[in-house]
Amino acid sequence: MPLLSERLIHPVLGAKVIILALGVTMLAHSPGKGSMNPKLANEPGFTVIGIEARTSNAKEMTPDGVIGKQWARFVKENLAAQIPNKADAAVVALYTDYASDKDGEYTFLLGARVTSASQAPAGMAANRVPSGRYAIFASEKGPVAKVVVETWQKIWSIAKGSPGGDRAYQTDYEVYDERAASPQEAQVEIHIGIK
Repeated sequence: MPLLSERLIHPVLGAKVIILALGVTMLAHSPGKGSMNPKLANEPGFTVIGIEARTSNAKEMTPDGVIGKQWARFVKENLAAQIPNKADAAVVALYTDYASDKDGEYTFLLGARVTSASQAPAGMAANRVPSGRYAIFASEKGPVAKVVVETWQKIWSIAKGSPGGDRAYQTDYEVYDERAASPQEAQVEIHIGIK
């Protein structure tokens, strides 16, 4: 497991947690062990406002990775509080605009669901999560960084043709809601767009 970590004050949790940004990204886009039975759902679309950056898994495995820097900025500048028209208190980490698959570039957006994107603050972007079919994976309960990494590892072990294994590489997202209120007993949902 990568050694890089940053201690941050999580905007939803309001407590210190270890966010293994590089580790989460590397493991989220690399094969792992284990298996899970996701809930499959047709979800309505929604809009997220937040800060975004273009990156790739190869870039995230170097000191030039941007996801950890985005989390640090989001927390340091209290950007969650600056997002207008929030639909709820959850933080959403969005992976979208894939150039191809896990080996291509994608856009990472960190923010919140909104009811209207008409007032995106300067320096923030709005991105529409399309309606569609998603495989929804709930992590185990435990330390937030650990359970997110483990869940991504399990997602990547799912064979094509199995529930959740036929990824669309259009939009995926993580939800940090009230179930992540305790950093040591957090549960996070990961929604994977599927064909």
